[in-house]
Amino acid sequence: MRSLLISPLIALSFAASVFAAPPIKADAPALPPSNFARDAVLNAARDAPDAPASPAKDPEVKGETNKDPVTDGADSGPKGTVFNGQSVPPIPELSGTTLDQDISKGTWLVEFFSPYCHHCKAFAPTWQTLHEFYYTSDPLPASNKESSDSLNSFTRYYDFKFAKIDCVAFGSACSDHNINSFPTVVQFKDGKEVERKVGALPMKDEVKWIESMLETIKPGSRQKDGPKLPKVGANSSPDFKGAAVVGPAKEADAIAEATKSTTSTTSTKSLLKATKIAKETANPAGTSVPLTAETFQQRVTTTHDPWFIKFYAPWCHHCQAMAPSWHAMARDMKGKLNVGEVNCEVERRLCKDVNVKGYPTLIYFQAGERIEYEGLRGLGDLISYASKAVSAGDGVVDVDAAAFEALEKDEEVIFLYFYDHATTSEDFQALERLLLSLIGHAKLVKTKDPALSARYKISTWPRLIVSRDGKPTYYTPLSPRDMRDFRKVLGWMQANWLPIVPELTSSNARDIMDHRLVVLAILNRERKEDFVIARRELKSAALEWIDKEIQAFQLERQELRDAKQLRIEEAEDRNDQRGLRAAKQIRIDMNEIDRKEVGFAWVDGVFWERWLKTTFGIDVKDGEKVVINDEDNQRYWDLTSTGNPIVPSRVSILETLPKVVASPPKISPKHKNSFFGHLIWTLRSGMSAHPLITLGLVIGLLVGASIWGRGLIRRGKAFGNTGSFFTVGNEKDGLLGGAATGGKVD
Repeated sequence: MRSLLISPLIALSFAASVFAAPPIKADAPALPPSNFARDAVLNAARDAPDAPASPAKDPEVKGETNKDPVTDGADSGPKGTVFNGQSVPPIPELSGTTLDQDISKGTWLVEFFSPYCHHCKAFAPTWQTLHEFYYTSDPLPASNKESSDSLNSFTRYYDFKFAKIDCVAFGSACSDHNINSFPTVVQFKDGKEVERKVGALPMKDEVKWIESMLETIKPGSRQKDGPKLPKVGANSSPDFKGAAVVGPAKEADAIAEATKSTTSTTSTKSLLKATKIAKETANPAGTSVPLTAETFQQRVTTTHDPWFIKFYAPWCHHCQAMAPSWHAMARDMKGKLNVGEVNCEVERRLCKDVNVKGYPTLIYFQAGERIEYEGLRGLGDLISYASKAVSAGDGVVDVDAAAFEALEKDEEVIFLYFYDHATTSEDFQALERLLLSLIGHAKLVKTKDPALSARYKISTWPRLIVSRDGKPTYYTPLSPRDMRDFRKVLGWMQANWLPIVPELTSSNARDIMDHRLVVLAILNRERKEDFVIARRELKSAALEWIDKEIQAFQLERQELRDAKQLRIEEAEDRNDQRGLRAAKQIRIDMNEIDRKEVGFAWVDGVFWERWLKTTFGIDVKDGEKVVINDEDNQRYWDLTSTGNPIVPSRVSILETLPKVVASPPKISPKHKNSFFGHLIWTLRSGMSAHPLITLGLVIGLLVGASIWGRGLIRRGKAFGNTGSFFTVGNEKDGLLGGAATGGKVD
């Protein structure tokens, strides 16, 4: 019986220690007891199970003190703030696994965001200010603060809560709610969506929307002309007068909310810390910020903020020439993208750690990832790349069939990721990592639209394809793990991110020209009509050639399969088990078949006039021409079988190309070098292509030269020390033994 009496007391003391208010300073006025805290203590004591009695512990003996969960929990989660002199808990960050359960009761206003989205970062201060403003507002005018303050809580009166969820960490949950762009704010009522707003709306529009919700919940409780709004980032509202004392009920609410937020996010503390949104505006001054090793660590390495950084040396002429364009790009990126620069003469260790091999080196950093910019260094090129980097901060956009068709009109190359309800957050995180590497190359989107799945005949998820001018190419993983293999997927993307007919530039020349025959159209942008027609003809020829290649590939593969089946049937007829096993083990690998790959491209004949004249002897002023280039063998074709120049016409290209691809070619090529230059190139190419044979020949030549030299030495010793092969007697004798005086020999 004694244990039954002691158990409630133990539970009561334990609950009192949990819900105890923060210690009151000596000079602070005494606060009345909180009804909310007292009720919580009584409920905890009432519901506590019986337990054996144990001696009470004195917290002072152990050095323990009462802690404020709002502030003391800062080390394990987001910090609370102060608004209108009142403590405000952080905005609850919901977990994707318990999202539906968390929002199942009451009204919730949830922001779906991405930590990489610059619009989300710009909207974060507005969302925080709205949370603070409404949390500290008094929905009812109270004549007696002490009696009505416990009921006059915004959250309790309206049963209305602000929250947010990270769509990078919980991509599946965001996909289930059809979140296609960031930020998206959704109103939920008892777990069901009521309305949503897409984009970073101004505070006035957000407040107008929220006020309409509150008026619907409690008719007649809101002012007709709306509340007086604070400025974004302010710590008090315009009508706030003096430093208010935090009411006990509000304090208890803050403690409960902070405790709930901390508890619900315990399993994802590290992830939430990593994806915390910075409130600072990117590049507020529109300048290129000089960075040291210390500031680089603070502002780039340990944050998720995007940075475009130039590593340079003051004496570098290329750096000096690029400086005006770099600073102009920084001004254009004001408020959009952080731009910085590192002087490698001063920060040698930092540049070595970043692996800078030349000046200037331009690298884009974000969230621990980096990608080196290898494009042209003109102002337009830098701004174009930086703008694409900013748009990549929105994350991988979700599209439907209509949005994808609209995207196809603007983009030549689109990577499309198919997913369904079973796709995990790990899959989405692996997908987000690929986004940075595609900046400036291709567009990456995702979808779960059945119409797109039917269009591309997708039956398993997740799947990845690339659409180039409407023609799909499929990534074929051997296992689900291959879809998360960053290097393998990126390697496949790099092999397929060029358009079917790209423009040849200095940055992509090697990717286009090496290890293939390239149908290169030399065009003139200044003749706009001819330029458009020539590109259309070139693309038409490319698409038709690709169709023929696909048909030939399928036919060749079918022939190999038929040959394998014939061997199997033959072994079965002879009852040859060994032959049957050998036939079944035959593996058809189309990659082992030597096929000359053909690519298509075009080049600006005016911009690259000098290179075209020295390499192919072609001047675009004489008309637009086409050459079929074989870079590996330093040769090209510019004439058809009839001896006429190849022109950018579908008929002219398709008539000539099969004769060039034939082995040996049916049309004689032209060489880029002279006869001796071509001979040296051939020898060098042969040596690089067959290193073992070359090594054997070199060793053979050395051995042969050694044997020949030793033979010379032996013959020299056999004929005496004179070293003459024709001396057979006395040196005074003639050539045939006659006298040295030239006398006649009998």
